[in-house]
Amino acid sequence: MSNNDTQTRKPPVTNAGPAGGPGRGPGGGGARAGEKAKDFKGSVKKMFNYMRNYRLQLYIIFFFAVLSTVFAIVGPKILGEATTALSEGLMAKATGSGEIDFGRIQEILLLLTGMYLFSAFCSYIQGFMMAGISQKMAYSLRKDISEKINRLPLSYYDKTSQGDVLSRVTNDVDSIGQSLSQGVTQVITSVMMVVGVAVMMFSISWMMTLVAMIVLPISAILVMIVTKRSQKYFVQQQASLGALNGHVEEMYGGHMIVKAFNGEEDSIEKFCEQNEELYNSAWKSQFLSGLMMPITTFIGNIGYVLVCLLGGYLATHTSVTLLGITFTGIGIAIGDIQAFIQYVRQFNQPLAQMAQTINTLQSAAAASERVFEFLGEEELSEDTKNPVQIYDANGNITVPSTVTFDQVKFGYSEDKIIIHNFNLRVGEGQKVAIVGPTGAGKTTIVKLLMRFYELNGGSIYVGDHDIKDFKRSDLRSMFGMVLQDAWLFNGTVMENLRYSKLNATDEEVYEAANAARVDHFVKTLEHGYDTMLNEETSNISQGQKQLLTIARAFLADPKILILDEATSNVDTRTEVLIQEGMDELMKGRTSFVIAHRLSTIRNANVIIVMNDGDIVEIGDHEELLAKDGFYAKLYNSQFEDGEEE
Repeated sequence: MSNNDTQTRKPPVTNAGPAGGPGRGPGGGGARAGEKAKDFKGSVKKMFNYMRNYRLQLYIIFFFAVLSTVFAIVGPKILGEATTALSEGLMAKATGSGEIDFGRIQEILLLLTGMYLFSAFCSYIQGFMMAGISQKMAYSLRKDISEKINRLPLSYYDKTSQGDVLSRVTNDVDSIGQSLSQGVTQVITSVMMVVGVAVMMFSISWMMTLVAMIVLPISAILVMIVTKRSQKYFVQQQASLGALNGHVEEMYGGHMIVKAFNGEEDSIEKFCEQNEELYNSAWKSQFLSGLMMPITTFIGNIGYVLVCLLGGYLATHTSVTLLGITFTGIGIAIGDIQAFIQYVRQFNQPLAQMAQTINTLQSAAAASERVFEFLGEEELSEDTKNPVQIYDANGNITVPSTVTFDQVKFGYSEDKIIIHNFNLRVGEGQKVAIVGPTGAGKTTIVKLLMRFYELNGGSIYVGDHDIKDFKRSDLRSMFGMVLQDAWLFNGTVMENLRYSKLNATDEEVYEAANAARVDHFVKTLEHGYDTMLNEETSNISQGQKQLLTIARAFLADPKILILDEATSNVDTRTEVLIQEGMDELMKGRTSFVIAHRLSTIRNANVIIVMNDGDIVEIGDHEELLAKDGFYAKLYNSQFEDGEEE
């Protein structure tokens, strides 16, 4: 490949669909209201598998939960002994055969106080540790999502709203963290409480225990019915919340456009529709899940009444005949009745709490499904294991800046190819202009060059190497890019300029600013280079924003420049200044310039004319005008419209 030499092979002209990036999909993203969970059980399994990183802490939590529950369970039994001692003392005093043993009762109460204090301490430890685990898990999920965002192809963002991604990072992860913090320990203690209380109840009276448990199957069946009906509404609630966030974010970001075109009413109407969807799914999920606590409480109270009746009978009888079978020796003491009644309460309470916890975990499961669905999205293909080394010992890029497109074929979907057999060779230091009507595929070419999208066929070479042989980060470090849509972040002017080269000195920043003709206007700002740009960069003009992005690209000192309509948002006088700076900085650099104003690319070595995704003409300015073809029509139409002077 020779320098200062451009060879082209013109492919056959075929008709293709409109080129250019696909439009963003409908706002809201995520699952739509009414859509069932794709893999509910799988998402729950992934959530708990994710918690395996904290197995040691979970074992410790389980240990303290067991201790807390055991001491809480034994308490009523010991309190029953105090009641029995008191009742026996009263009977002895009434018959004159003895006195109340207050010493014994005091010992029992002191022991009971110590046990309850220790149980509360264990509960505090397990709650403290579980809160830490849940927040660490939320932290890890946010970190994983943040890293995932950088590994996803641009095609994902073409079909997903920003608000939906934001909702998964914030609302869904928060829901998981809060639900786990409250739910996991509650499940552990509730299960332990149910098992332990059941054992203690059997130790007091097997007959009363059976009566107390008759109502359990009824309660379980009702809870399962409610859970099955409410889960789909929890999924709808999370999806509707993501859609609503997407709309709000979109309307806030474009509030000036909304006002300019009197779109407030339409925006409010759409908001109300999505808000209505969220309201309907939210109240249904909360109402149905809220039924579980009163249902289990009501059923439990029925069992409580039956136990009280049977306990009163057994306190005065030592035998019972059921179905012709006489059971003897089943009488119980008053203290045991009191302890049993407390156990019934304790038995029903964790069942009701578990019903409520299911409500919480349902919300976490729905959020988990959305989070792990995002984490499971197909990522960019891996970089090659043996990448081309682009730097020498001094950190200078050694790869030549020649660029070759060889039979390149691409489409945003397999069934809609928009670039057909694109062939072009560009020598070092040459300027290539890409022109054509809107949607012709101009920007798509440079996105392919920087490997933002993968090719459907053919190859692109930088130097003598296929771009697939580079690490993406190394490949992109050879490019400086200025897009039509200027992007600046919330920070100072200096920080925004230095974004392309974080270790740049102030002098290097000033030099790049001078070259891009932005130094003068920056110094007119209130704080100069330390002026803070707000989130929407509304405190500087659109043209000034574009100038800053150009200066930022110049600071990177790339081997290859890509300028995508870089001067489209500046006035004619500013454009002249920018053009002078660009001409200076493009010397010795391979440049790709996408231009709307054709006067800015007259001196290009090669002009690629595109229409409907195909290259229809290739040549320099004079050659293309002489052909009197598509380029000549574009060029002359600008004079007719008064666009060129």
